[in-house]
Amino acid sequence: MYKTQKYYITKDKKIIELINENYSLLLCLQHFNIDFSVNNKTVQEICIENNIGVNTFIIIANLYNSFLPSENEILKIDDIKPILQFLKRSHSFYTEDKYPELKYYLEKLKNDSSLNEFILIEQFFNEYFEEVMEHLKYEDEIAFPYFHSLIQDRMTYQKKSFSSKEYKNHHTDIETKLADLKNLFLKHLKIESELNIKRKFLNTLFGLEFDLKIHSVIEEKILIPLIEIIEKKHNG
Repeated sequence: MYKTQKYYITKDKKIIELINENYSLLLCLQHFNIDFSVNNKTVQEICIENNIGVNTFIIIANLYNSFLPSENEILKIDDIKPILQFLKRSHSFYTEDKYPELKYYLEKLKNDSSLNEFILIEQFFNEYFEEVMEHLKYEDEIAFPYFHSLIQDRMTYQKKSFSSKEYKNHHTDIETKLADLKNLFLKHLKIESELNIKRKFLNTLFGLEFDLKIHSVIEEKILIPLIEIIEKKHNG
């Protein structure tokens, strides 16, 4: 019988049991740069071994089990660097893994669909990922360097030219357009024979959508509140 309920992750849980319960945690481990050969180690042991705060790992890993953190849990995070590294690696995952994979499936489907419908979907897909790339570039080149300088207490030009408020205003809801792409594909693109490729394309879209939602929650509900606290300390 299949287990559908996911349990709250605690420091004494064994990682291997958590992965067997929810294999999406493999992606969480990858974003933390944690090797999948976890033996029988607990969450706490893995965190110590990889120099990651236990509270940070537990909060983010629980997002993959559909548990949102409370404000008190977020305030227990004492190191923001692993969060920024996690987000940075997820950017690489989107640009170097998911985008090429989706592009590959679209090319496979091109010869097996209505030309007009496919052109519309391919255009939407390309425009969407241009927006994603722009958003990730903004974070990598402007927002994240500012956050790092803030953490390292080197308040130079960034203090005058940037803030978490600006980041919050710039933060677009990129997963909404992804849902539009998914529904456009499901409703309007008729595939005569390549159902296997269509399923793989949709599976990849669903997986990307899931991870992007977690990515946005980390930024909006965890990272920004922590950065705002640091800014207030610096600004007196």
